[in-house]
Order: sequence, then structure tokens, then C-alpha cells
Amino acid sequence: MDKPKVGFIGLGTMGRPMAANILAAGYYLVVHSRTRAKAESLLDQGANWADSPAEVASRSEVVITMLPDSPDVWSVATGEKGILQGASQGLVFVDMSTISPDTARRLASQCEQVGVEFLDAPVTGGEVGAVNATLSVMVGGPVETLAKVRPILECLGKQITHMGGHGAGQTAKLCNQIICALNILACCEGLSLAASTGLDLKKLLGAIQNGAAGSWMLSNLAPKMLESDWSPGFRIALQAKDLRLALESAERENVPLAGTALTHQLFKAAQAMGFGDEGTQALFKTIRLLSGSASNSI
Repeated sequence: MDKPKVGFIGLGTMGRPMAANILAAGYYLVVHSRTRAKAESLLDQGANWADSPAEVASRSEVVITMLPDSPDVWSVATGEKGILQGASQGLVFVDMSTISPDTARRLASQCEQVGVEFLDAPVTGGEVGAVNATLSVMVGGPVETLAKVRPILECLGKQITHMGGHGAGQTAKLCNQIICALNILACCEGLSLAASTGLDLKKLLGAIQNGAAGSWMLSNLAPKMLESDWSPGFRIALQAKDLRLALESAERENVPLAGTALTHQLFKAAQAMGFGDEGTQALFKTIRLLSGSASNSI
């Protein structure tokens, strides 16, 4: 059976390596990004360029988007020269961005009106997971639609979990982001106290990372904090956006998220300090500045 033609829109930190993994698996791939330069490495590997999302859809059987926020996905899907303008009946549209669950459900409704199948399928695992194809994918939408695209998603991630109906994938991702962000804050605060009291931070990290305090964040982001490596695997600005979406969902459900609200404000402070395009580990600089220490001092 021939592999379906795949379109990919959004070639940023996560999208480009994800698209590369689909291409490496032998799929015909057509790509689009606001900046063509971001696609050059993929074009060199055999991907095909499209001038608009509508053209991507017209040349594909499955279209994947990986974009920054809800308005971006909505515009790319429903706007002028958007995916739905170029789509044929039976196209499967998989949005792997992190957006509002309500936007995901609205997109599903728009797609249904023109005979397009929709899945919300956000991911977790960061740039490392995107490069190594070890992402965890949380899917909302019909099980039958997921079955059609599962082989493609398996090129991107080790774990693909059907969470429920449309919007359920996005809700699961927001829960993930709450846990991640509070964990990052815990790492930052623990290391900040250690730095202020004169502890050897590398010794401390070695002592605690395999104990009860151990976590993915402690093992992967804390070493970057100690080396003043602020390169983005996942940007401060995007984490702040995700926490905003989580708080909006919690407000609708009347669920108190005190820790999430505090952590969101600290990520917003990091943005105000000019760290928005740096990795989430740069929250450490914000905590140090709030304690009166120099931004890069540990």
C-alpha cells in the first residue's frame, strides 16, 4: 500500500526536525513556512516547497501543522489561502501545536463542514524529542482517524495516546505543561538557594538528581542553568503562552491553580526582562535577579 502524501506547515525549533523524520521515513513531503529559508535544509533532502497552506493541502492527503499559538493555527487553517481552501474531501488535518482546547473544537467543526477529518495532537519532549523522534503525542478526535495517521505519528514519537474527543489532546498537553513549569520553578528555586548559601551546585546536582527530587527537568535543564546555557529547546515565551491557556481552561472549569498562576507570572517576568526567546531554563536568571543577584551569577 502506497504511503500517503504528507504536508507540513511550521518549520521552527520543533517542526523542522519533525518534518525531517517524516521525510527520512520515505514519505512524499511538501512543506510551507512563513520564511522559506527555514525549509532549505528539508528541500535539500528532497522535500517539496509550496507557496501557501492551501497549496500544501491540495498536494497532500495528510497535513500537519506545528505553529506557535491558537491564532496562528486558525489563520493557517481557515484564512485566505488556508488549508481548508485547498483541501479535498477526505484530507486528514493533524494540528500538533499547543493551542486552546476550544480552538481545537472550533477547528474540528470547520473541518467537518468541508469533509476534512481533524485531530488535535500536541506533543511533549522538546527539541531533543523532536530530533530523536521520541516525542509523546496526546491525541483528541476520532479513533478511526488516528488509525489512518498512526504510522506517520510513529515517525515522530515513541508514545501515542488517544485521550478522547476533539480538544482532549490539547487539554492533556496543558496538564503536562503545568507539571513541567512548576517543576522548572522548583529546580530554579532550589538551585538559587544553594547558590546564595555558597554550595557547590554541581555537587548538589549530583547528590539529588537520582533521589526523590530527581526529574527530567532536573537532569536536562539544571545542567544548562549551571553552564549559563540559555539556548532554546522550548522558549520562555511559549511556556508563558501555554500556562495562560491552562489558566483560561481552569477558569472555565472553576479549578483553582495557585501554583500555575504564580509560575505564569514568573515566566511573564522573564519575558519582561528580555528572556522570551531563550530556553525555559532561563527562568533561573529571573529567580536570581529577584534575589538581588546578577543575571548570570550562580
